Amino acid sequence: MAALALPAVALAFAGCAGSSVTNKGSAAHRSPPPLPRPSGPAFGLTEDNADLLWNPADHAAPAGGAFQAARDRLTALHPRYLRLLVDWAALQPRADSPPSLYGPVDGCARSVAPCGAYAGLGEELAAIASQQRAARAQGRPGFEVVLDVFGAPAWAAEPASGCELKGTRAFARPISAAGLVGYRALIGSLLALGAREGVALTWWSPWNEPNDPVFLSPQRAACTADSPSLAPAVYAQLAQVMAAQLTADGGVHHLLLGELNAFASDSPHRTSVQAFVAALPDTVLCLGHEWSIHAYAARHGHSPALDPVELLQHALQARAGCAANARIWVTEAGAGARHPGRPRPPGEADEREGCSELAEQVKRWSENPRVDAVLQYTFREDPAFPVGLLSADLSHTLPAYRFWLLYTRASAQGKPAPPGAAACT
Repeated sequence: MAALALPAVALAFAGCAGSSVTNKGSAAHRSPPPLPRPSGPAFGLTEDNADLLWNPADHAAPAGGAFQAARDRLTALHPRYLRLLVDWAALQPRADSPPSLYGPVDGCARSVAPCGAYAGLGEELAAIASQQRAARAQGRPGFEVVLDVFGAPAWAAEPASGCELKGTRAFARPISAAGLVGYRALIGSLLALGAREGVALTWWSPWNEPNDPVFLSPQRAACTADSPSLAPAVYAQLAQVMAAQLTADGGVHHLLLGELNAFASDSPHRTSVQAFVAALPDTVLCLGHEWSIHAYAARHGHSPALDPVELLQHALQARAGCAANARIWVTEAGAGARHPGRPRPPGEADEREGCSELAEQVKRWSENPRVDAVLQYTFREDPAFPVGLLSADLSHTLPAYRFWLLYTRASAQGKPAPPGAAACT
């Protein structure tokens, strides 16, 4: 597949002097200076269910019900960051209709109850605004939004090409030239939504796991591991278009680059972290100071030879220039059951073991001065990817919840992370 020509909507960025997409704007748009982290990386969550995100004490929060106790538990974690997944394909299936930012969502965990309908991304931001008001009243930061886009609508995707896995849908294919115009319009719509709901949208990720065929396919034109990866060029276009729209908007915005799956090796259908970073243009490396990777806790002693954070750090240092001193976020972390995709019973010993390994990971990352944030995926269990903190039916917490609760309390007091075994029982 030939690299797409970047349309006129993208700005040209050159050199590290242009590394920030921040515009100072008016005082009303300025973010407060970042506070020094009390102890270890800042904690965050990925959670999209608005019924879970409301501050329990806010008068606008839905009354009672099965979600009330879960809201209390989420709020008690005091996450600094709240990562929202933006499924463009679901929001805008038709080119002639705008993104459905207030579209109804059933609120189930896939098909698992309890369910509580809410009004899409719009209500998610309204709920986050309620948490931000409470945090400000208590004199602490909290619930800073991180948007992560993925999923090409069929009308915005390139046709099938290259080395694709059987069953690949338009959802994962590169964005066409016309689609890039729609992608920029989507970003504009999200910015307008944030302004309408009173939530500053500070952190933006151009595409989720661009080195993974689930989210970007094909990775290569030919089905050999040594065929050049197509993913970096496709990602570069998206990053430049996003940066252009954020710059045009004014205010304070930051690109969170990467969102990489922690692949340490190449294959016909995936691109390693090292190869992905090595192939990006210098101009894209200079669009942001923060990079993110996904890293889950191993179980039964099967830890990788190189921690995913170290993998990304080495790749960035090899590029030097703007990447050499980049900060690192782990935007998907967690400890799950032995069998992903299958429901897990409460109290399983596997859970405690995974939680202890998660605690060891966080300890290592806390000792790395370049790691600024770790975000748990997810709060409510996703039955298809069981690494959450609260069971899908909301009936009980999992061991990792206790660890993160102790971690955030200790961090706020400037204390080190709690030991794994003690924190997970």
